[in-house]
Amino acid sequence: MNHKPPYLPACAGDLSMKLHPSRAGARLGRELAAVWLRDQGVVRELADDALQLVAELAANAALHGRVPGRSFLLTVRLADAGRVLRVEVTDTRADAVPTSTPQAPPPDSESGRGLLIVAGLADRWGVAEGPVPRKTVWAELNVVRDAAAPLREPDPVG
Repeated sequence: MNHKPPYLPACAGDLSMKLHPSRAGARLGRELAAVWLRDQGVVRELADDALQLVAELAANAALHGRVPGRSFLLTVRLADAGRVLRVEVTDTRADAVPTSTPQAPPPDSESGRGLLIVAGLADRWGVAEGPVPRKTVWAELNVVRDAAAPLREPDPVG
């Protein structure tokens, strides 16, 4: 059999896509974010943290922000002239806004630690409400760049 690997062109801008509010949609978002981060030249340590943020926020959108028939929006971008990596997940459950100080679940609980992980990894995180019925949960990582290894521009497609 002759299988060709999927072709994903290098992104010149933000990664922004609507995803199915399911485990598969959250996993796809993480996989595509990994490709985008690699194409942006993000160093591995920062990329690993960013992918964990994507995984936690996308999983929360799929679990807590799910509305039948409505997708969630994942956006990953470099902001502030490349000094900040920002992950945003927008869903249509504005009535399910997380608290700004997540509480630890009971020790024997199998879930409920996602926002604690986000708060621990991110330099900043929060929730932007609206327009109705949307909310966006976002997290930012400061990009620490070595002068010898700046983030590179993606290779042109062609």
